[in-house]
Amino acid sequence: MLFVNTPIYALVVALIWLLLWIRVTTLRSSMGQSIGDGGDQTLLLRIRQHGNCADWSAFILILMILAEGMGAPALFLHVSGALLVIGRIAHPFGLKIDNAAHPLRYVGNGTNILAALNAMVCLGVNILGL
Repeated sequence: MLFVNTPIYALVVALIWLLLWIRVTTLRSSMGQSIGDGGDQTLLLRIRQHGNCADWSAFILILMILAEGMGAPALFLHVSGALLVIGRIAHPFGLKIDNAAHPLRYVGNGTNILAALNAMVCLGVNILGL
């Protein structure tokens, strides 16, 4: 099976993940902090931004690659992929230490939940043969 849709989004999300990793590593280096956040709120925030990206991206991309492998229509894969990318771009800007209700956090979480649900429906439809 040749995968043509999911890799597009995997590449974009991998670049976002890499940028978030660079932000963590750069701050760690400047602080001399090898492991953990050392009590620094900015480093803690960057670690969570990066970790959240890794968590959601891996989960949704696995669902997408499985759905694509089972023959899900490209349109549905592009919907999940686009929602994933939007969520991964929005979420780091909305994740704030002092504001759990930042609108971009809701955009990030909401789009990722929708991306996952869409991919899950694709899998379910294919599993049930509908």
